[in-house]
Amino acid sequence: MTIRVLLADDQALLRATFRILIDTCAGMEVVAEATDGTEALALTRAHRPDVVLMDIRMPGPDGLAATAAICGDHDLSGTRVMILTSFEAEEGDEGGQDDEYVVQALRAGASGFLGKDATAEALLAGIRTVAAGEALLSPAAIRTLITRLRAAPGTDGRPPAPERLAALTAREREVTALVAQGRSNEEIAARLFVSPLTVRTHVHRARTKLAARDRAQLVALAYQSGLVAARPEATGR
Repeated sequence: MTIRVLLADDQALLRATFRILIDTCAGMEVVAEATDGTEALALTRAHRPDVVLMDIRMPGPDGLAATAAICGDHDLSGTRVMILTSFEAEEGDEGGQDDEYVVQALRAGASGFLGKDATAEALLAGIRTVAAGEALLSPAAIRTLITRLRAAPGTDGRPPAPERLAALTAREREVTALVAQGRSNEEIAARLFVSPLTVRTHVHRARTKLAARDRAQLVALAYQSGLVAARPEATGR
């Protein structure tokens, strides 16, 4: 099946570059281009793409507002948003505004984050990952999200709510905590002496019970609910 992509960025040259890369890749096509958040939302509703490649910093309504609107629209539940950001290049900047944008986008429902300086291969692989319903969270992204979520818990207006985890089994809670530490399915499987397929099953069930759109939101919920309170272990990557 062809992965249908919508490009949302106010830079025409960047959109043109992405369009060439995507349209020349087998199994992908660009269905529309938007220059601001309002246009991105309207075109997403019109075309129902599989993935929206979204820049946050656009004039007028920005990508953050558009992401929240898209992810909050039940009719667009099949559309995933991948954020374009430069935060990866500023990993050591503890006060970078892009870091805060990343966390806000995660809370809004974004499924992945990709640096604007990513290679063509990384861009295409990221689109496939997000289209498949997985989250695109690099170790740097995980560290950024954990730092920000721990520094400002409950900034979405809701206090931590441990009772939100009551529906999870003990194993699902354990797996969710490891996901929140930035562990991959393979790493979790090795740690718990189970198969990666079993881990995927637990992650899927936890997402379903917690109404998390994807792995990225599962990370946020783990911290917001207080499931993960201690300092996470280093990923070693």
